[in-house]
Amino acid sequence: MSAVNITNVAVLDNPTAFLNPFQFEISYECLVPLDDDLEWKLIYVGSAEDENYDQQLESVLVGPVNVGTYRFVLQADPPDPSKIREEDIIGVTVLLLTCSYMGQEFMRVGYYVNNDYDDEQLREEPPAKVLIDRVQRNILADKPRVTKFPINFHPEPSTSAGQQQQEPQTASPENHTGNGDASKPEADQ
Repeated sequence: MSAVNITNVAVLDNPTAFLNPFQFEISYECLVPLDDDLEWKLIYVGSAEDENYDQQLESVLVGPVNVGTYRFVLQADPPDPSKIREEDIIGVTVLLLTCSYMGQEFMRVGYYVNNDYDDEQLREEPPAKVLIDRVQRNILADKPRVTKFPINFHPEPSTSAGQQQQEPQTASPENHTGNGDASKPEADQ
């Protein structure tokens, strides 16, 4: 059983312009006290074929966390369009919200994101060069893909503590990294 459960993620300001910040109101509960921080990350998948185009938009530490319920708003800058191939800006991509404890990812929420022009004429006859200030993003917030990873929230203290923290990462599921993760979660909720 997990020591931390996400109870709700609300996507705020959606749909919105591509260049506007991302905003998520995250609610979670902690069932046992945790000595270390939780790390929340937001990752934009820039290309389905090449993870080198992925951009980490934000990483925040929250904690130490006591037993109880919590809520906060995670805000992140939009992806840098100059780091995305032009042909990948318009269309569907993925946004990943992850939570880790002591370097071990235990929760991933994946959202499909549709980027398209805000004008019907531009959608029907797209310009040769993307007009980024006319692109609107729509996060499909009602269909998140949730993947949970079992981790050890209370590793035993020992002289080789560094090795223990690395062990769960190597033992994690094969779909722990890479772009196809949100479409192939181990457990959906």
